[in-house]
Amino acid sequence: MKKVKRIILATLMAVGIFAGSVSAEEPKFSGFASVDTMSNYVWRGIKLSNSWVLQPSVGISYGDFSANVWANFDKDAAGHNLTETDFTVSYSKSLGNFKLGGGYILYTFDGYQDTQEVFASLGYDTLLSPTLTVYYDFDEGQGAFVTASVSHAFELPKDISLNLGALASYNIQNGIMGLDRDGDKFSNFYNAEVSTALTIPVTKSISVTPKMAYSFALSNDSKNAIGAMADDGHHDIFYGGINLTWSF
Repeated sequence: MKKVKRIILATLMAVGIFAGSVSAEEPKFSGFASVDTMSNYVWRGIKLSNSWVLQPSVGISYGDFSANVWANFDKDAAGHNLTETDFTVSYSKSLGNFKLGGGYILYTFDGYQDTQEVFASLGYDTLLSPTLTVYYDFDEGQGAFVTASVSHAFELPKDISLNLGALASYNIQNGIMGLDRDGDKFSNFYNAEVSTALTIPVTKSISVTPKMAYSFALSNDSKNAIGAMADDGHHDIFYGGINLTWSF
């Protein structure tokens, strides 16, 4: 509970400081509320549920600052259906064709130890929008996790958008990401994922997005780690669902 209070306070302070420094052009507030209904909860290639889950999210942005709360509800979870709540504060800035970002994530779990990450990202506005993101878990994991991703959106009739994406990841001694066959933390390629989503506007502020993805392990170390943490022992998974978003 103390960690939750800290992240809420940090969010308010960040927005307040930024608001106080505004001069010529006043940034605007924007936000969204969404919910995903997914066949499984999959995080960085790890299957963390036995069946479908609900994942609501609420976010707000002011200028280059954003804050987000995300949760996972698992109908088959023992005890409480709410298994996880994450709090994120982030900042992003475009410099020419480059997009820089960074932030902090607090992961809180029901029945497991909470943990915290900071992250930094670098993207480039060109074909496939390549982006490199480095996460560092300074709490339970005491290690890093790196993702390299590409994506492209195809505009279809009636403002429908087809979004394709792919990523590959690398684990660097991050204990949260599991252990190798010898029971040790490891540094090696982790998982790759390909995904597709079709964003369909219902109104100017409401959209529906069916989506699907396939994730698979990239090394023997990650096969052992992912398989040990997955509910069914598998280190690859095909999953999908549908998202409903209201933007304001």
